[in-house]
Amino acid sequence: MTKHARKSPRLQAVEQSKAATIEVPLSVLGAFARIERSYFDLCIRAGQQVLDAMMEQDRTELCGPRGKHNPDRRAGRAGTAPSEVTLGGRRIQMTRPRVRSQAGQELTLPSFAFASDQDPLDAQTVNAVAGGISTRKYARSLDPLPDEVSERSTSKSAVSRRYVALTTTQLTTWLTMPLGDRHFPIVLIDGIILGDHTVLIALGIDGEGKKQILGLREGHTEHSRVVKALLRDLVDRGLDPDRARLFVIDGAKALTSAIRTVFGALAAIQRCQLHKQRNILGHLPERLHANVTARLRDAWTAGDVAVAHRHLKRLATSLETDHPGAAASVREGLDDTLTLQRLGVTGVLYRKLRTTNAIENFNSTIATYSRNVKRWRNGMMVIRWVSAAIVEAEKTFRRVHGWRDIPKLVAALDVLEAKEEASTERVA
Repeated sequence: MTKHARKSPRLQAVEQSKAATIEVPLSVLGAFARIERSYFDLCIRAGQQVLDAMMEQDRTELCGPRGKHNPDRRAGRAGTAPSEVTLGGRRIQMTRPRVRSQAGQELTLPSFAFASDQDPLDAQTVNAVAGGISTRKYARSLDPLPDEVSERSTSKSAVSRRYVALTTTQLTTWLTMPLGDRHFPIVLIDGIILGDHTVLIALGIDGEGKKQILGLREGHTEHSRVVKALLRDLVDRGLDPDRARLFVIDGAKALTSAIRTVFGALAAIQRCQLHKQRNILGHLPERLHANVTARLRDAWTAGDVAVAHRHLKRLATSLETDHPGAAASVREGLDDTLTLQRLGVTGVLYRKLRTTNAIENFNSTIATYSRNVKRWRNGMMVIRWVSAAIVEAEKTFRRVHGWRDIPKLVAALDVLEAKEEASTERVA
C-alpha cells in the first residue's frame, strides 16, 4: 500500500521564515543612492556621514540644541572650518564644526580628535615598509577614494619624511633603553654590510633561551675601537661586566681583543667553527676539501676536549709540509673553537652555538627588510633602517633550540667566575 506524504509521521511541517523589518536612516539611503557599484565608496561616504553626525552630537552636548536659548550653556557654535582626518593610510579633507567657549577659546570635539589622530597613519606607514612596499608605490597600495574626496600624505616624499621621523624617534628610544636586571649569559656579535657601511650587532640570549638585540654600532669588525664602543655602551646600559658569559664571534681579531679588554678573563669566547672551516679550506685545493672537512667535523663533535685538541693538532701537522697556510689557520685560534666543549655544552644547544648562524639569519632579515633601498646616503640612514628592522624582527623571535640546557652552561660559567674571583683575591 502506497503511503501518502501527508500521512507520514516522519515528515514535519516546515516553519515559514519570519519577515524582519530594518530601519535604514535617510542619510545612509542617500549614500546608497549616490554611489555607482562601489562598496568602498559606500563605506567612505557612510563613514563621513557618521563622523558628521558624531561631531554634531558633540557640539550639541557643548552648546545645547540648535535654536533654543540656554543660559547655562558651556560654549557656542562658531561655524565650520576645513580640516583633515586619518582614514586608510591617508589624510582626507572634510569640514569640521567649530565650538568656542564663553571665554572665546576654541574647544576640541572628542569625535574629531579621535578621527584626526595621526598614530594610525604612522602605523600604516611602518607596516607598509615592513611589508616590502616602497615609498613610490605606497599610494597604489591603498584603495581608491571617490573622485570628489581629496587626499594627502600619500606621495613618495610625504611617506619618506614620515618614515624618517618615526624611525629617528624609534632609534633614539631604542638605543638609550636600559637592559634592566635581565641576565644574558650568551652574546653573539656579527656585522652586516649595507652599501659602504658595516653595522655591528650584538644579540643576547637570556637564561630561558629568549633572544634580544642588545645594541648596534656603525663601523667595521676589524676596528677594535668600534667594538669597544659597542661593548662599553652595553655595559653602561646594564650588561654586568663582572659576570662570566659566553661570546660567539666570527673570528675577527678586533672582536677578540675588544672583548678581552672590556670583560677580561670572564669572557668565554667561542669562535664560529663554520667561519674557521671556510678559512682553512681557502688555503687548500678542492681535492682535499672533503677529507679535511671530515677531520674537522670529527674533532668538533668529539665529546672530550682533549681528544678534539689532539685531532686538530694532528691535522695541522699533516698539512704543515704541503700547505703551511692551512696548517697555520688550523692552529690560529684553535682553543677558541673548542670553548663550548670545554664548558661541557652538548646536544642541540652545542649545534646552535658553535656557529654565528643565529645572528646571521637575523642579518638576512635586515637585508630583506631594506631591499627597496637603492642608495644608502649616510651612516645615520643605515642605522635608522637597521633599528626599524630590529623592532620588526623581534616580534617573530623564538627561543633558541636547546634552551633547556642553558642552565648547565650558566653553571659552567659560574665556575669560571668563581675561579677568577679566587685568582683576584690571591693576587690582592
